Amino acid sequence: MLQYVLRFVAGKDQGREFPLPQDLYIVIGRVSDVDVLLLDEKVSRKHAKISTHGGKVMIEDLASRNGTFVNGARIRSTELKEGDQIIIGSSTIKLLSVSELKPRATPSAAPAGAPPPDGQSTAGSALISGSIREMPLPDLLQLFTNSRKSGVMTIRSDRGVGKVYLREGHVYHAEIEGNAIVKSRKAFYRMFAWTDGTFDLRPAGDHRAPEEITESTTSLILDGVRQLDEIRILEPKLPRRGARLHVAEPLPGNLRDLATEEIQLFQLVLHHDTIETAVDNFPGTDFEAYTCLMDLLRRGFITSG
Repeated sequence: MLQYVLRFVAGKDQGREFPLPQDLYIVIGRVSDVDVLLLDEKVSRKHAKISTHGGKVMIEDLASRNGTFVNGARIRSTELKEGDQIIIGSSTIKLLSVSELKPRATPSAAPAGAPPPDGQSTAGSALISGSIREMPLPDLLQLFTNSRKSGVMTIRSDRGVGKVYLREGHVYHAEIEGNAIVKSRKAFYRMFAWTDGTFDLRPAGDHRAPEEITESTTSLILDGVRQLDEIRILEPKLPRRGARLHVAEPLPGNLRDLATEEIQLFQLVLHHDTIETAVDNFPGTDFEAYTCLMDLLRRGFITSG
């Protein structure tokens, strides 16, 4: 019996493929408990259903607000044929048989170090992708938590490339590429400030984190939003991140009067002369580092310029 696959040929999820199981149905929509999730405001919560039975593929519109279209015509229910194009929201999806799919290149087919062809990832095709401007990180994480998603979410912005690893909806590790000194929890909170760029969720494979985050994802989200709000208040009062820091000479007071975290940051300033490098090396979060920095500047133990 012919096996079919849905391939996204236009829209945010372009390139994504979804196999159609035999004698089952899938629901496409915008809520976390559907089978094919589309993060698109034009898509209804439960938009359309595609079912396979006896070799036939049927599509049914679930009373969606903006309608379901097959080959340009709005439908309520119809049988799909190989090559038919479905439009749901901003996505165009093509029905293909497995025999029509182009074989994927194996790792040995490409030179060592070469990127995967056609933008594919060796970790597998993207399960979900989109824009963090349209779907900010806190909303994404809440969605993945509620739907118990697993995989690695890669966020690409002008501030860097970050990865958040999830296991059944729980965030257990985060990292920022090229910045290994920024520990997992700090990397996670820092990405909350990234407001422009793209994301995709892919299978994580056999990933093992050097250390795992144990807090619940809900508490991490709440803390991340709170810290971001506090940082936005502090940042205008601080020198720019690339500004140089200096230890005051003479010191305005005794170092033993400083809190432990303030001493840690003071020592980092002795070895790292910019705000950016001192904050990166600070063991706590960016918010904790900025709070200590503000107090040290206010009390005159360090200066900038």
